[in-house]
Amino acid sequence: MKRSIFILAALLISVEAFCQSIDLKQMLANGNLLTLPSSQAKPFDEGDKRGITCRDNVWLHDVDFSYGTIELDIRGRNEFLKSFPGVAFYAADTSRNYDVIYFRPFNFRHTDPVRRTWSVQYMSLPQYGYDRLRKENTGQFESEIIPNPRPEDWIHARIVIAKDSIKVYVNGIVKPSLAVRTLQGRGKGMFGLWTDGTVAEFANLVIKKDQ
Repeated sequence: MKRSIFILAALLISVEAFCQSIDLKQMLANGNLLTLPSSQAKPFDEGDKRGITCRDNVWLHDVDFSYGTIELDIRGRNEFLKSFPGVAFYAADTSRNYDVIYFRPFNFRHTDPVRRTWSVQYMSLPQYGYDRLRKENTGQFESEIIPNPRPEDWIHARIVIAKDSIKVYVNGIVKPSLAVRTLQGRGKGMFGLWTDGTVAEFANLVIKKDQ
């Protein structure tokens, strides 16, 4: 009996160690977010959403990521070419050496069907930006989100990152909105919230790391 309790406790500790619910608002208050003046990061509470608003990229101190699942709520803006919220990972630095999954809310329900296929994007900087991928691998690293969310609404993103693949699920839909192979062979690095100089809200971040 005692042995069973010990094993159960060990398993619970193991699960807790690899599943981290991150309070972005508290991290900001404690100075555990790496921000620049341009980030203009500030806390907010809105219903069940507790997190931060930022105008530029924000990096989390002591939160490295390798493989696993990232879940969070994101709200961008319905402003044409002025909203690019997402997450950055495998970062070697905070300039242009990392992978990104991001969204273009202004394309979610665009009347142009081609633009709707540019709703969610994967890229691996600096070598594989969206423009090169779109030119050389048309339709492989960006996709439409079906059902199409409203551009001004919150979306819930679940991003599953394995050694050789990435799948992005939006708003609980079983079929991934984007499924791609990883580029550049990275496997570890800093984790951040990415806006590329635009404004977005992020809340309810959970990181589940594979062992």
